[in-house]
Amino acid sequence: MTEGTKEDPWTLTTAPGTSEYLMYIDGDELVCQVGSTQLKYQARAIDDLHAWLVEQADWVPLGAADEQKPAAEGTVEAWGRSETNPVGGWYGLRKGYRGRFGMYLPPLLEKLGRAELTHTPRNNSVRAI
Repeated sequence: MTEGTKEDPWTLTTAPGTSEYLMYIDGDELVCQVGSTQLKYQARAIDDLHAWLVEQADWVPLGAADEQKPAAEGTVEAWGRSETNPVGGWYGLRKGYRGRFGMYLPPLLEKLGRAELTHTPRNNSVRAI
């Protein structure tokens, strides 16, 4: 079995280490299962986020926020919903559940060996490797 599939999802932990969740790729979708809640992002977000982090060439705050709340400028969360990113807006696919990009995508990049994260109780950051 290949890790990252519905049958063998990645088991991840948020940067602060407080919550465990699963992620897997299903076609063009990146599915994030957090308890009984399912979020979906465009699968291309993995490569797009890594490329953006390489361009930043430094630590970038995660800035995780729910869809209904504004994202702090200069954060992964703000980039994940910005009109200037490669998809021209939200990577999240499920209205009402499009946020938390900065919470759930960076630990996947770390698992894939494409980024490193800080792991403090609050205000974590990520950078490409």
